[in-house]
Amino acid sequence: MFIIKNKYFLIIENTKDIDLKNIKKKNKFSIIYRNNTGQKSKYDLLKFRKSCKTKSIKFYVANDLHLALYLNSDGLYLSASNKSLKFLFIKEKLEIIGSAHNIKEIVLKKKQGCKFILFSKLYLVDYDKKAPFLGIIKFNNFLKLNKNLIPLGGINIRNLNSLSLINSKGFAIMSELKKKPANIINRLF
Repeated sequence: MFIIKNKYFLIIENTKDIDLKNIKKKNKFSIIYRNNTGQKSKYDLLKFRKSCKTKSIKFYVANDLHLALYLNSDGLYLSASNKSLKFLFIKEKLEIIGSAHNIKEIVLKKKQGCKFILFSKLYLVDYDKKAPFLGIIKFNNFLKLNKNLIPLGGINIRNLNSLSLINSKGFAIMSELKKKPANIINRLF
């Protein structure tokens, strides 16, 4: 079964995490580049960015305004730990999206000017079995407060079909994309 949403946010830490040849739909995918492990070659990033542009895939850089401007990215991704309001002046140049884990962080992301807010955790995650998660009903209730919330966390190949019950415009995937990128991409059409 295929999942039909307007926006798919794919969070990667390395440009080799995803093969852009698998993405055939235009204007639905957005890639968020989060490099927490060290600086990737700017040449490789520019090459990847150009590939995204030719495929009509939006490209966001996490928490690094200088890199986002250097790569001429479509936007900037502000993680939940980023509390700064200094990015307000760039809303005309770059689209800002962010992530949040609670209502307080949602309010902060609105102040930061985020167009979409990736709200975590939708489902139980493999790396922390004790961490709280929302589930479908609670997430849909949060959508009444902000219609631009995007679910993130615990989404995998087994529970992908249940996303049709979520009333959001899209969803975001990170860890499952590393494990089975082709399987996930093929199911998103």
